[in-house]
Amino acid sequence: MTEALVLQSDFGVSDGAVSAMYGVAHSINPNIRIFDLTHDIPPFHIWEASYRLVQTVPYWTEQTVFVSVVDPGVGSNRKSVVARTHANQYVITPDNGTLTHLWQAGLLAEVRELDDKTHRLPRMGESYTFHGRDIFAFTGARLSSHDITFEEVGPLIPLDEIALLDRTPATRDEDAVEGIVEILDIRFGNVWTNIPVQLVRQAGVDIGHRVIITISFRERTVYEQTLSFGRSFADVPVGSGVVYINSLDQIAIALNQGSFAHAFDIGIGNDWKVRLQQI
Repeated sequence: MTEALVLQSDFGVSDGAVSAMYGVAHSINPNIRIFDLTHDIPPFHIWEASYRLVQTVPYWTEQTVFVSVVDPGVGSNRKSVVARTHANQYVITPDNGTLTHLWQAGLLAEVRELDDKTHRLPRMGESYTFHGRDIFAFTGARLSSHDITFEEVGPLIPLDEIALLDRTPATRDEDAVEGIVEILDIRFGNVWTNIPVQLVRQAGVDIGHRVIITISFRERTVYEQTLSFGRSFADVPVGSGVVYINSLDQIAIALNQGSFAHAFDIGIGNDWKVRLQQI
């Protein structure tokens, strides 16, 4: 049986890069089942690649193989790795921080260094700039087709030795919680934080309450308003702001039928702090 092969990259689909990865996979197994997570990760944006994995991986079946290629260090001495989750899915990626969110969510069971001198497209040639095609898609197709086992990809490496991004956890201070802008819900412009709803409830805040939301960038306040904590966008008038629980059970902020991120020019990462305080 062929397992699902799920691809993610920052390549876009305006040229032949993604299609070449498909071609390599089909050359390994003409019956392979390939799916796209996304190829619209902003160029070189490892943080977003890491987040999209934790947003997606838990909802796929056992033995699914993910290939994630956001690789600004391609051709350097950075490692290539294959991670196994506790649910026995596999993630093939550069060891550059892409596994951060999966690791911090407690989803990774073990990681092996991919021996890319052995596991590489035979006709790779002399190029060192397209490991997504020549190493990652090649290995992903072989793993998903059971041509190789996880144990054969390379030696185990300690989990605490993989590269991790600097990611500030959410905290609670009596009647307030603080976190970061984790990601943007790109199409709709909603702002997703890393604040779990359980932490908010520990601070005495729940749906139906009014809360003060403060968003700052490098200690400079860029937004501060009192908003309703609603179940969904429709709990407030069109154009109004609302706090809600997103699909990963974390706190998010939106404008009903508008883009909160665009309206207030919000970015993502540790420099973007979000504070939610009970009134």
